[in-house]
Amino acid sequence: QGQVVESGGGSVEAGGSLRLSCAASTFAYSRSCMAWFRQAPGKEREGLASIVTRGGDSTYYNSSVKGRFTISQDNAKNTVYLQMNSLKPEDTAMYYCAAGPGLGWPPLCGIAHPNYHYWGQGTQVTVSS
Repeated sequence: QGQVVESGGGSVEAGGSLRLSCAASTFAYSRSCMAWFRQAPGKEREGLASIVTRGGDSTYYNSSVKGRFTISQDNAKNTVYLQMNSLKPEDTAMYYCAAGPGLGWPPLCGIAHPNYHYWGQGTQVTVSS
């Protein structure tokens, strides 16, 4: 019911780009918010960016990736994307997509992982120096 599936990860050299995709079920996509997170070995899960998928199209970014990463959506495909440019070795991590209801209306999405209830299995991104 609340399915999300990530794709597009891979290995790139520093300075390169990748675009991740997150295909969601209609149920998940209609929860109002979708976001990207990442987790590197031995580190906590980090919220990267969120986007409103119902009731608006506002975006929010973690300052650590603002200006390099761009989140976008295709409502016709129930899909959210994360365009990642100027990648650095420290961007190496498992990247996850998640869907959730947000707070209030219009929804405030943010990047706090407890607000997201439906998670994908992740896609690995490896950036070499």
